[in-house]
Amino acid sequence: MNLSNAELYRLKSDARRGLLENDLILQRFFDRHAADLSVEDGQVLKQLLALDDNDLMDLLLGRKEELAVLKEISVSPVYKKLMVQLRAK
Repeated sequence: MNLSNAELYRLKSDARRGLLENDLILQRFFDRHAADLSVEDGQVLKQLLALDDNDLMDLLLGRKEELAVLKEISVSPVYKKLMVQLRAK
C-alpha cells in the first residue's frame, strides 16, 4: 500500500533540513521515488528524518552504516532498500 498524499507531504516537510547536502540528497530521493513509497517505507523514513542533521548526513553519505538509535530497523530489508535509494547518485 502506497503512502497517502498527506503522509508524503509530511515526510517531504520533515525532509527540509538545516544542511544543504541533506536537502539535496533528500529532494533527489523524493523526485525519483515518492510515487512508489509504501507505508513501511514511510515509517522507516520518519525515523531517519528524526535524526539530527549530522547523523543523517553520515548515513546518507555512507560514512556510517547504522546508528545505535536505529539498531532495530537497520537490519530490515526496507531500511536497506531505502539506504541504497538514498545513496544512489
